[in-house]
Amino acid sequence: MDGILPLWKEKGMTSHDCVFKLRKILGTKKVGHTGTLDPNVEGVLPICIGQATKVAEYVTDSGKEYVAVVSIGKATETEDADGEIIASDLSPKRVTRSEIEQVLTQLTGEITQIPPMYSAVKVNGRKLYEYARKGIKVERPERKVYIREIELLDSVDMYEGDEITFRIRISCGKGTYIRTLAVQIGELLGYPAHMAALVRTASGSYEKKDCRTLDEVRKLREDGEIDTILRPLEDALTNFAATEIGDDLYEKVQNGQVLPEHQLLQNGNLLVFTRDGKAIAVYRKHPEKSGLMKPEKMFPLNK
Repeated sequence: MDGILPLWKEKGMTSHDCVFKLRKILGTKKVGHTGTLDPNVEGVLPICIGQATKVAEYVTDSGKEYVAVVSIGKATETEDADGEIIASDLSPKRVTRSEIEQVLTQLTGEITQIPPMYSAVKVNGRKLYEYARKGIKVERPERKVYIREIELLDSVDMYEGDEITFRIRISCGKGTYIRTLAVQIGELLGYPAHMAALVRTASGSYEKKDCRTLDEVRKLREDGEIDTILRPLEDALTNFAATEIGDDLYEKVQNGQVLPEHQLLQNGNLLVFTRDGKAIAVYRKHPEKSGLMKPEKMFPLNK
């Protein structure tokens, strides 16, 4: 069984929980997810199965889209609604739509984030949440992330109250912490803030309409129709240059030989070799030998 299964992860489960359950449902150990979603977050989670586990990193690196609820007035230790309150400002607030949109514009493009203490980012070989649970403070490394677009979804001209909330749609690159983004929005507005809710609405080319829940996957498996929802691993390779090869190169590529650099590699870092439309290998420029290329991924069963 090979392919990409667009899963709709429901609240209350970790991404690893989904992988564990799918291994049992599908009867295979070669199952991997493409980007962690917190237990309290639901949304699109493409799952790679069989040979497609080799392309999981490409799906992970593709863009994501989220819809988040930002809450202004309280900050939490986890930066979301599950954490203990660490700061609050419940004074009456009046924030205009224009003020929020100006802040969103400031946070569009390449921005700097500091990962939350309650996250899986590693410092000195240990995950930040391990330090946080023991009350140990450590210096967190800054990271650059890219926000393609932030859109204010609510059609409200004035937000008023001790606590105010609003919905935003975020299109972003990998590594972006949306709960940290919510905190940054609050900081620019001058108030403590946190992310009150989050849904991942797209991952790469996969959207909610493409997805199935675990129960739906289980039913399809029982009915022998699981192949109807599996997407080919080639889905993860559409952003790379590709070329169909003939008999002269087929055996060499299948055997993973180092080859003269293909002209298509001049415009990118990766080149997909296909046979009858099926990917058989991904090549990249040789890191040590100028003018040559070497295989990065091989798909030997796609003959």
